[in-house]
Amino acid sequence: MTGPQNPEKDPREWTTGEEPMTGPQLSYLQTLAREAGEELPADLTKAQASQLIDRLQEKTGRGADT
Repeated sequence: MTGPQNPEKDPREWTTGEEPMTGPQLSYLQTLAREAGEELPADLTKAQASQLIDRLQEKTGRGADT
């Protein structure tokens, strides 16, 4: 069987994506935003937080597969 080993669903398609971000998401985003020198938007949804984590990880080099 071939295919992606770790298929990920687009956060915009999550059934819970419109719920408020979780505590762990907030904590990690605070760290990433501080390292990236960015302001953290208030009241993000789970899906928005996930997308922002991806962007900030890319910017800071955290979470990169090397």
